[in-house]
Amino acid sequence: MTVCLLTLAAGIDRDCDAVVAGLALPWSSGVVEGHVNRIKMLKRQIFGRVGFNLPRKRVHLA
Repeated sequence: MTVCLLTLAAGIDRDCDAVVAGLALPWSSGVVEGHVNRIKMLKRQIFGRVGFNLPRKRVHLA
């Protein structure tokens, strides 16, 4: 468990500017992350079942 905490602390220290900006700035990438999550879910649902046209159409219509 100590190794995990040290690894986490090292990662936060390495990305210190990004961490400070994420906590201090009012902007959020939540909307973009939601779209990426939705597309990944659609891909998982139809993986290996059909050709390329149906997944493409489903992503555009969803």
